[in-house]
Amino acid sequence: MFDNLSEKFDAVFKKLRGHGRLTEENIQLAMREVRLALLEADVNFKVVKDFVAAVRERAVGQDVLQSLTPAQQVIKIVRDELGTLMGAGEDNHLDLAARPPVSILLCGLQGAGKTTTCGKLALKLRREKRNPLLVPADIYRPAAIEQLKILGRQLDIAVFDSSADQDPVDICRQAHAFADRQGYDTLILDTAGRLHIDDELMQELERIKSALEPREILLVADAMTGQDAVNVASSFDERLGLTGVVLTKLDGDARGGAALSIRAVTGKPIKLAGVGEKLDALETFHPERLAQRILGMGDVLSLIEKAEAAIDEDQAVALEQQLRQDGFTLETFRDQLKTIKKMGSMDSILSMIPGAGKALKQMKGAQVPEDELKKIEAIINSMTRQERRNHKILNGSRRLRIANGSGTRVQDVNQLLKRFTEAQKMMKKMQKMGPKGMRNMMGGGGGLPF
Repeated sequence: MFDNLSEKFDAVFKKLRGHGRLTEENIQLAMREVRLALLEADVNFKVVKDFVAAVRERAVGQDVLQSLTPAQQVIKIVRDELGTLMGAGEDNHLDLAARPPVSILLCGLQGAGKTTTCGKLALKLRREKRNPLLVPADIYRPAAIEQLKILGRQLDIAVFDSSADQDPVDICRQAHAFADRQGYDTLILDTAGRLHIDDELMQELERIKSALEPREILLVADAMTGQDAVNVASSFDERLGLTGVVLTKLDGDARGGAALSIRAVTGKPIKLAGVGEKLDALETFHPERLAQRILGMGDVLSLIEKAEAAIDEDQAVALEQQLRQDGFTLETFRDQLKTIKKMGSMDSILSMIPGAGKALKQMKGAQVPEDELKKIEAIINSMTRQERRNHKILNGSRRLRIANGSGTRVQDVNQLLKRFTEAQKMMKKMQKMGPKGMRNMMGGGGGLPF
């Protein structure tokens, strides 16, 4: 989403680095370009004005102008102010510290992704050792109740049984009583939306709020709608008193203005972010980390968290033992590929590695990593178990058979084997580092032959 903004910031900072010493004049010119970049990204005008003023005030201080690396100082200031703009330092975690069952009310306009977000949130909370119950309280949109039930079956998460002829407030009350009896500690309320804000919708949500007193009232806002999302957030907050925002489609290709504006305009924290279509693609929102990604600095902490979530400690130990017993084979490498897939798309992973995304763009004609991984997996799957465990037996006829079976060329098979041989050498060095080095390698996705 922020690729265009990142490129513009990078161009501004390149100009600053070209100056051996910064002056108020070249800082002023740089801030003008930062202002234009933010406005083009559909950031709220007042937010841009305040942001640029804050950066300029700090950047023209003597500590920066007399620094040996003034350009780096300015970049740090921009990073800090971006983080502050999106709520850095504030507690943006869900507040569920109350007598169960705790209610979480999700609201928003149609098309923002409320129902899917309910399923994603339920999965996230279950992984955090909570016992959620999904409550379908949208009786107006055709198949909304059935959609939530289908999501519940896919995730193996309970869904309260409701029907379109019931009153939404009654549904929520009955679900709360049911959860209390059955031991569910969290209610996730999927409420109705509209194509636009109207009084009837707001009155219904106010009645649900009054009946259940939800601990969290979260607006589900589509990040791709830009300034409209900010206006919608302000309207919902006036009537309901939002506790936070869930930004969906943060992995889209829109300009990103909503993510940079919504907290500053409404004063409400962004608590969660939808970063993909998969049901596990809902993350706690970290303003500081997003600021680093916008500035091309990567997000190593999020990458580590994804790796820890994808790699079970017992599996890591078992894989380590297998590596020590059989060595690094194409079979163990294929298992690593499956683990990496659990961490999300390669684009999202690369965006967290400092400089990786930018380097990939500069490689004109380079194959998309996602496609490359699919090709590698297809080649390995076309081998016999014996061939995967001992690639040295792969003669010309075997390589031709594998290429035909995987829909690739013999050159592709040869290239994979060449890279794999290089990876094996690296693995032997890693093994000399002992168990700690091995586990660090497995957690970091090491051993990739590219």
